[in-house]
Amino acid sequence: MFEALVNAFRAPDIRNRILFILGMLILVRMLAHVPVPGVDRDALEGLIGENSFLQMMNLFSGGGLQNFSIIALGVNPYITSSIIMQLMTGVVPRLQQLSREGEYGRQKINAYTRRLTVPLAILQAYGYLALLNARDVVTGFDVTSFATLTQIITLTAGTILLMWIGELISERGIGNGISFIIFAGIIAGLPGAVNTFLTSPDLAAGLAFAALAIAAVMVIVYVQEGQRRIPIQYASRVRGRRMYQGGATFLPLRVNQAGVIPIIFAISILLFPVQMATYFSASGGVIEDIANTVITWLSQGSPLYAITFFLLVVGFTYFYTAFTFKPDETADQLRKNGGFIPGIRPGAPTRDYLAKVVFRISLAGAIFLGIVAVSPIIVGWFFRDSVLGSFALGGTSLLIVVSVVVETMKQLEAQLMMRNYEGFIK
Repeated sequence: MFEALVNAFRAPDIRNRILFILGMLILVRMLAHVPVPGVDRDALEGLIGENSFLQMMNLFSGGGLQNFSIIALGVNPYITSSIIMQLMTGVVPRLQQLSREGEYGRQKINAYTRRLTVPLAILQAYGYLALLNARDVVTGFDVTSFATLTQIITLTAGTILLMWIGELISERGIGNGISFIIFAGIIAGLPGAVNTFLTSPDLAAGLAFAALAIAAVMVIVYVQEGQRRIPIQYASRVRGRRMYQGGATFLPLRVNQAGVIPIIFAISILLFPVQMATYFSASGGVIEDIANTVITWLSQGSPLYAITFFLLVVGFTYFYTAFTFKPDETADQLRKNGGFIPGIRPGAPTRDYLAKVVFRISLAGAIFLGIVAVSPIIVGWFFRDSVLGSFALGGTSLLIVVSVVVETMKQLEAQLMMRNYEGFIK
């Protein structure tokens, strides 16, 4: 692996991409310490310490919420916007047509996603300030005041800046930029978590944490690397005056083609009702009782949270796979290039066969991913009174970190193989 890293740095273009990613992540970490004025940070830190929802939001903002920095919202509005646009793509004919128009269609849909991010960021910024004002963390909250409008605009601009940085990383770096920003936010909290454990060490809980972390890493890597190889046979064909001999190859279908996206989508969906309920948790009367009930039922580590998390991960795995792999287009490309699956007729039979295979292997990948997602929560129930009682939060982080690392390694592997270097995976 170290030799592969050396080879990666020997290639100037790969080295520049890696250095660009590191530079952008350093910039993100610097932005996480640029505060927005008008907030009592000591009171905010105490509020986050007793609120599991705010802990999760602080995690994905890389500590930006705890500092109430200009990127306190993180990339959550952009992720929510992406989910909405992908759902709308399946039901709006115009968006369906754009999704089939190649690069032009993708650029238009991305433009719509960016535009939708702005009102969502404004709404979320207002909700944060209203919540913090109800808990006496923010003083003088008034949407007509210059100070409050400045805070909302600053938080919205911070999200737009993160979105722009994420797209720059995707374009000029390696891998998905938004995933890298979330990855950097999670890793930034690692030293603090280690320090908390060392303050009051629990050997049994520490060993359980290490065992579960190793098992989770093994399962995630196993699922991410697993694939079904569909044999493809190409017949001899004539183009112009040249004749091309047929050959045999295979079509690799990954067990989990959606990667880390289902986990991020599932967390975003789970956070939404808790976020809305938190806004009304101090309104009084029946509304306050309903809001507190929702917060209790969907709190980190609750049985309902675990079940819903599992189902959402499984569902989003199928949902995202349907967007990334289209059996009809694959079958059509094979037919046009003279390829066929032995024993399967070209055209509709090939499409149906591929759809059936993808459904079956995606089921295995989705269940594996769902089990890995909820297993830290279950372990957290047994260590509720220890330092690792909040391991459910760390388990979700582990899933994202490992998935991003695996995806990045595969991207580097492809880059190295193009240059005849030996890669990470032997």
